[in-house]
Amino acid sequence: MTRRFYVTTPIYYVNGAPHIGHAYTSIAADVMARFHRLAGHDVFFLTGTDEHGQKVEQAAQAAGVEPQAFVDRIAADFRDMADSMAISYDDFIRTTEPRHVTGAQALWERVAQNDAIYLGAYEGWYALRDECFYGEDELTTGPDGQKLAPTGAPVEWVKEPSYFFRLSAFQDRLLELYEQCPEFLGPHGARNEIISFVRQGLRDLSISRTSFKWGIPVPGDEAHVMYVWFDALANYLSALGFPDMDGARAAYWPADLHLVGKDIARFHAVYWPAFLMAAGIDVPSRIFANGWWTVEGQKMSKSIGNVIDPRDLVREFGLDAVRFFLLREVPFGGDSDLSRKALITRNNVELANDLGNLAQRTLSLVAKNCEAMILRGVSQRLRISSFSHRWRCCPSLWPRNWNAVP
Repeated sequence: MTRRFYVTTPIYYVNGAPHIGHAYTSIAADVMARFHRLAGHDVFFLTGTDEHGQKVEQAAQAAGVEPQAFVDRIAADFRDMADSMAISYDDFIRTTEPRHVTGAQALWERVAQNDAIYLGAYEGWYALRDECFYGEDELTTGPDGQKLAPTGAPVEWVKEPSYFFRLSAFQDRLLELYEQCPEFLGPHGARNEIISFVRQGLRDLSISRTSFKWGIPVPGDEAHVMYVWFDALANYLSALGFPDMDGARAAYWPADLHLVGKDIARFHAVYWPAFLMAAGIDVPSRIFANGWWTVEGQKMSKSIGNVIDPRDLVREFGLDAVRFFLLREVPFGGDSDLSRKALITRNNVELANDLGNLAQRTLSLVAKNCEAMILRGVSQRLRISSFSHRWRCCPSLWPRNWNAVP
């Protein structure tokens, strides 16, 4: 039986344009997908966009357009980024698609049927930028006296009716998961941080809002829309056809690997498995949190003007060079810095010189000693003398499939 492999990127939030961090996670997932395809595995590779929430609604209002028109434009930009970076995804899901709305509402109903959701009222600190609620003990105070979330995002006091998920009831089961499956969450630092967070005690989680309308309606109570993270995380199931788990795609669940940025590790490693446990659905096999990129030593910021569009780098340096640099520059899971000097050095030293010289010397020996041919059976052969110089200068010319070379 062919082994199945299901790998995902996070679905990217559409309140801004794609940047180098999005490309990095997508390329990493793409390399995993390509590796498993070469190994003969049946691969399903999912990416997409997260299109609901108060931030999106406000960004659309600021742009003077309807939310749907706003997300249509940004989602198309993210798809173009993925295509420009040669991301070999099998599906691109959007949370405004009817199939996702159906899947997210079905997940809500299944969790509610198992008595893991109840109606109450929320009063507490909310960070709009993070789309996340924080406890008083997690906050710090900025230089201007503004209360800040652990991420540095400003928070505001929110009070409104809300549905709650009984997250506190899953604390022991989550800790058991982390202990029995040490590979469930990586890297080591992220794992320790998550375990520490859960051991401190989990509070029930507010999972609906009434203060805005751009979201998926709560089944049976359309005065509420789903908390954006309950909505977003459901994409990993809705892309497989959930709630129909008898379809062709359903066999890919549970996911083998969710690749995420470390800033959203908590949502994937705490909330997501708890939602699944409450619904009676298997949890994913592994979640891995990659690090952040700075640019020339500074955090990427629109105000500074140093946000890098990966497509600009591809136009200047070439696709292969950019993909190689992003994965070569840092051990996966750590933070790294993007600089033109480092990119040029990697390209010249490791691609053009090291790999290029290896190819040149190997092909020269073949040309000298093997009549410029690589023989594969009686009828298949590859003449290499005319290609050797071009291959050294441009690795992107190398054949993707040697068996297809005449």
